[in-house]
Amino acid sequence: MKILVCGAGISGTALAFWLSKQTHQHTITVLERFPTLRTSGLQIDLRGPGIQVLRRMGLERAFREKAVAEQGLQVVDKRGRRWGYFPANRSGKGLQSFTTEFEIMRGDLCGLLFEACGGQTVNQIGVRFVFGVYVVRVTQVEGGVEVVFSDGKRGLFDLVVGADGLGSRMRRMMFGVEGEGEDANPGYHSLGAYAGYCTIRQDMRAGEGYDATAFITTGARGIMTRRHEPERYQAYVFCESSASKRLGNASKGDIEEEKIALAEVFRGAGWESDSILQGLVQSDDFYCERIGVIKLDNWSQGRIALLGDAAYGPSAMTGMGTSCAMAGAYILAGEIGKGSSEGDITTALKNYEQKMRPFIDQVQKGLTDDDNYMGRFPTSSFGITLVYCLVWVASIMRLDILARWVLREDTKDWELPEYPDMDGSS
Repeated sequence: MKILVCGAGISGTALAFWLSKQTHQHTITVLERFPTLRTSGLQIDLRGPGIQVLRRMGLERAFREKAVAEQGLQVVDKRGRRWGYFPANRSGKGLQSFTTEFEIMRGDLCGLLFEACGGQTVNQIGVRFVFGVYVVRVTQVEGGVEVVFSDGKRGLFDLVVGADGLGSRMRRMMFGVEGEGEDANPGYHSLGAYAGYCTIRQDMRAGEGYDATAFITTGARGIMTRRHEPERYQAYVFCESSASKRLGNASKGDIEEEKIALAEVFRGAGWESDSILQGLVQSDDFYCERIGVIKLDNWSQGRIALLGDAAYGPSAMTGMGTSCAMAGAYILAGEIGKGSSEGDITTALKNYEQKMRPFIDQVQKGLTDDDNYMGRFPTSSFGITLVYCLVWVASIMRLDILARWVLREDTKDWELPEYPDMDGSS
C-alpha cells in the first residue's frame, strides 16, 4: 500500500514505525508542515498500554537512556509548607504514581521514534519524511485518495492518516469543515481551562533534587514545576477560563498578551508564584493551550483515518495523551496489516475503531459531562485547605490519591491486542 501520514509527532511516527515492521512492503510518507522535526514540548510520560507498546517496539532501553530522573511529586501550600509527597512507583506492579517510571521530554521521544524509522534516510522498506509541506486538499476517488500539497504537487494514496494534533487540518478536511478556530474544529469540546507551559532558566539549588512540585490555590488555579536538567526547570500554570477576561480575549498565538494575562491571574497567589510568573514572561518557549477534548462518532471516512490527538485527544487533564497515541498507532497499524492481507482497508479502519474505542471511552469518561471541568475542583479557601488535609492523610498512608483522582490510567478490563505480523524487537 501507498500510505500518507500527516504529522511527524508521536502518533504519526509511531504508526510509520509499526507499518515498516510488517511483512507487507508498504510505501510510507510522513508529512510534517514544520520545516524540521519538532522537538519542542515539555515532559510527558507513558502509562499502561503506552508502556506495553514501547516494550513491543523494543525501545525500552533507548527510552530509559533519555528518561527524566523525576523522583516523585510534592504538594505545597502558599507558604511553601509541604503537605504530602508521592514517590514514583518503581515496583513494576500496579498503576503508576503521578510520576511514572517512564518520564521523558517530548522532543526526546519524537527523536527516538524518528531514528527508529530510519531518520532522514529512506530505509529499505520505504519510510520517507517530508518537512515544510502540508496537505491543502483531499478528494476520495475509487480505490484511493487524491492529495494536493502546499508546494503544488499531487499524489494518489491508498490511505491517508491524519496524525496532526488537536487542531487537525485533516480532521477538518475529512468532515468538510472550512475555517480556523474552535468553531470550525469538529469534535472539539472545551474543558473551560487554560494552561501555560514554558521552561525557566535557574540552576538547581542545594538539596533540591528532581521532584515535581504542585501548588493549588483559590479560584481553580494551580502551578506545577518539574526539573529535567540542572540549569532549568519546567513551569505549568493552570486556571479556569473565566479567571481572566483579558486571557479569554487574547488571540491564540499572541504570546506576549497570553503571558501578561496569566501573570495577572496569578499575581500574589503565594508560594513562588511571582518569581515563576516572572520567569514565564521572560521565557522564549512559552505556549498557551486552551484545554479541550476531541470526541468523534467515527475516526475514519472511506480511506481517510484519524489518529492520536486528531481523533481522540484526551487532554492533559487525563495524563494519557501519549499512551493513547502510542496504543492507537499500534492498533491502527495492526489492523492495516490484516486489511492488506484481505484487500479491505475500510474494514480494517472500522476494526481499529472497534478495538480502540472502549479504551478511549474509559479515558475520556465524564470529561465532557458539563461545560466547566475545572468547576469540579475546590475554589474556596476552605475547600483548598480540605484538599491539603486529604493530601497529608494520603501521603502518611501512602495512598496516591492525586493520581487516582485526576489521571485515567486504569483501563478496567480493556487489553491491548496483539499482532503477530508486527515485531519491533528484532
